[in-house]
Amino acid sequence: MNPVQVPETYDVVCIGGGPAGLSLLAALRASKETSGLKVALVESQDLSKSRSWKLPSDKYSNRVSSLTPSSVEFLEGIGVWDHVDRNRVQPYAEMQVWDGVTGARISFDWPGSAGEAAYSSQPKTIAYMTENLNLTSSLLARIDDLGGLDVFDNSKVEDISFGPETESVDLGGWPVVHLADGKQLAARLLVGADGAHSPVRRFAGIESRGWDYERHGVVATVKLEGNGWGGDDGKTAYQRFLPTGPVALLPLPNNHSTLVWSTLPSHAAHLKTLSPEDLVATLNAAFRLSTVDLTYLHTQPNGQAEELVWREKHTHFDAQLIPQRIEEVQEGTLASFPLRMRHADRYIGERIALVGDAAHTIHPLAGQGLNQGQADVQALAETIVNAVQTGQDIGTQLALEPYNAARYSANNMLLGVVDKLHKLYSVESGPLVPLRSWGLRAVDSLGPVKGFLMERAAASGGR
Repeated sequence: MNPVQVPETYDVVCIGGGPAGLSLLAALRASKETSGLKVALVESQDLSKSRSWKLPSDKYSNRVSSLTPSSVEFLEGIGVWDHVDRNRVQPYAEMQVWDGVTGARISFDWPGSAGEAAYSSQPKTIAYMTENLNLTSSLLARIDDLGGLDVFDNSKVEDISFGPETESVDLGGWPVVHLADGKQLAARLLVGADGAHSPVRRFAGIESRGWDYERHGVVATVKLEGNGWGGDDGKTAYQRFLPTGPVALLPLPNNHSTLVWSTLPSHAAHLKTLSPEDLVATLNAAFRLSTVDLTYLHTQPNGQAEELVWREKHTHFDAQLIPQRIEEVQEGTLASFPLRMRHADRYIGERIALVGDAAHTIHPLAGQGLNQGQADVQALAETIVNAVQTGQDIGTQLALEPYNAARYSANNMLLGVVDKLHKLYSVESGPLVPLRSWGLRAVDSLGPVKGFLMERAAASGGR
């Protein structure tokens, strides 16, 4: 009879080396209360590539995220922000949002007039745009500085099971992670930061519910004709709601921006077939032409550049209220992915916690996905610290319940609001169209209401 293999035991094992998982481990190692915990990271990819990540100063990755001031404050508190390459981070203080059907508009900015004093004293930055790899490499640098972490990268999870019960050790209620190389890691607390198809969530028997939007998110890095109407110190983000989905242009340093266009899968596929000239024309048209004209452009195999020149002559728009013209799409950055909404029934189980995409997946129109994950991590880290301080077993549901209570309802509310916005602006005709336009104009004219919305936007994902 073969002896039972006894796994290596850890206080915390985190599966997933993305921003959520790495932020949690950095937070645990940075806190004096939890720095003595034995922790491990399991990641299927080779993390050395993220550690050595480097692009020329005039090239940007197409995987870019918005970090709110609250998320940045958290990263500063755990010592990560000092490692971020600030030359590749772009804050912005204004956002122009408008209805692609009616033209109704709201300007999110921080005015300084006396009449708007209720919110003009608030922080001037709405969000910071940064490449995901810039954040990931910074998290790894901070974790390397802190030390005390066992990293199993390039490691595939073969199975997760409950541990053995032997005369020497009873791990019957502990999750054990089985790696492809034969290693076994037993976790007092197993954290799933392992994405939308989370094996940890599946092991815990936690259902994830939601739906597909039948839309694809198209992303690309683009070069503009200038550094923005406000220059380097006055960057603006733009978002136009079209019936097929919102199109957004978010600022990066100098004259670069990142494009995020939620649209029909057929439109996304069509964009990938266009010549560079026609692709640039179609992207510019998305912020300028009517929805009827845009629909026509999507039916044409080519010739969008010529069509845009002609149709712009017959279309009224204020150039100062829309982004500067796109001149070029960076080679190799045009990509697309399906959009969906998912929400786990709960974020915790006995010796289980879920964070980030393992717990929830949101439509990108609000740019809150990464911030939701950071808020999850902050709340979970605080919950673990409290459990350690009060002498609790950090893996029990009782000890983890404050995390679930803090994050579930907040995320559920944000998911619901974003889902309703998507559905509201998918309507092209009927009584909803003038009503939503009236609402947008009303909020734009009410300083305190707009200020409240901006404060919420500047807070971390649903906090």
